[in-house]
Amino acid sequence: MKKALIICAGGMSSSVIAKKVTKELKNMGNDIEVTATSQSQGTTTINKDEFELYLVSPQTKMFFASLEKAASKYGKPAINIPPQAYIPVPTGIQKLAQLITENIE
Repeated sequence: MKKALIICAGGMSSSVIAKKVTKELKNMGNDIEVTATSQSQGTTTINKDEFELYLVSPQTKMFFASLEKAASKYGKPAINIPPQAYIPVPTGIQKLAQLITENIE
């Protein structure tokens, strides 16, 4: 199973989105689990090197450079989530699922 991590401001809204997108990915036939954490725990979590992909939420994009640098130490991609893929409605979840499948290693 591959794992992706959403890094967001507090980790609350992203937890809801993570559960929905994990379900969507499984429905698409992908064995990918998505979880979430707060920005304050982002670098610490990246340093555990347990994920194949790091997704930075729109409200934390100002931290993208430092999160991308931390992920690159482990050869892992970090990408910004576009706002239209960060809404807990079917079209947003589908866009986020597509973004994950295109970028996960």
